[in-house]
Amino acid sequence: MFYYENEYKSLGYNLICGVDEVGRGSLFGSVVSAAVIMPLDDDLVIEGINDSKKLTSKKRENLYNLILSKCIAYSVYSVEASIIDKINIYNATKLSMINAVNALSVTPDVLLIDAMKLNTRIKECSIIKGDSKSYSIAAASIIAKVVRDNMMNEYAKEYKNYGLEKNKGYGTKEHILAIEKYGATGEHRLTFAPLKYKDVYRQELF
Repeated sequence: MFYYENEYKSLGYNLICGVDEVGRGSLFGSVVSAAVIMPLDDDLVIEGINDSKKLTSKKRENLYNLILSKCIAYSVYSVEASIIDKINIYNATKLSMINAVNALSVTPDVLLIDAMKLNTRIKECSIIKGDSKSYSIAAASIIAKVVRDNMMNEYAKEYKNYGLEKNKGYGTKEHILAIEKYGATGEHRLTFAPLKYKDVYRQELF
């Protein structure tokens, strides 16, 4: 998990920032990106950091709190469904990542990014499946996952028919059946399959 961090440290890069997103494949809600600069001294490394998808909810929450307490800097940025439908998910993901990086309180020396190229003025390295190969990207994935899951839990209180507290907006069978029965909400991504192939209407809250 430290191969890339150690390589860049050996080249004199000290502020190494991990960048990752959550919610790219969801049918509902924002795509959320996090950028985080972790201290890499041996005595400050947090045990157990890994790809957020491989961790239990409780483990993610515990690591999330540890990451925020020990990190040098972090930021989170989200792009909502209506913007995703206008500019497509690739561009929305890129936008959320760039804005997360720009919102950091300190400027990183290098970006380690999960499977994306941002083309910023900061040196960057795109890593396929980076959240399972880089400590910094894994930490960003945990932040983004916890933040987005909490957003979905709040949305579940407003939109009670879609099981968002369980599916987190992803296209489970139950979620798709709920869309067919109740229609799409203002937070659904209508350009995403299977919604774009269905005659769905937007359900408004009153």
